[in-house]
Amino acid sequence: MRYFIDNNSNLANYSQLMNQIKEKIYNHELKENDQLPSIRLLAKELHIAIITVKRAYDELEKEGFVESRQGKGCFVKKQFLPQLLEDKKNELQNELIQIIDEYKKYGITQEDVATIFKIIEKGENYGK
Repeated sequence: MRYFIDNNSNLANYSQLMNQIKEKIYNHELKENDQLPSIRLLAKELHIAIITVKRAYDELEKEGFVESRQGKGCFVKKQFLPQLLEDKKNELQNELIQIIDEYKKYGITQEDVATIFKIIEKGENYGK
């Protein structure tokens, strides 16, 4: 399984790694009890500090995505996918609330937003 770090990203390296692992869990590329790469190996492959990978794994463990097993490594924890999806929907809702508040300031209508959404969903760029 491949991971990558975008050095031009505004996201911290550990956050980029966390997001990729979460995405693989959501998409079932990583399943319950799958072992993540060792911290040292992944740090070497990504050309980042060991502490960065450790931080990503620690944060994922705090959030309930993975569990560390003494002397064995880090493994995907049993997930309750419906709860994870519900959490993701709530996160999306909060982001959309911010977007809606922003577009209302400029008088952009709901129909305009729906049109833009459909264009983006097709893989096209709005206004370009």
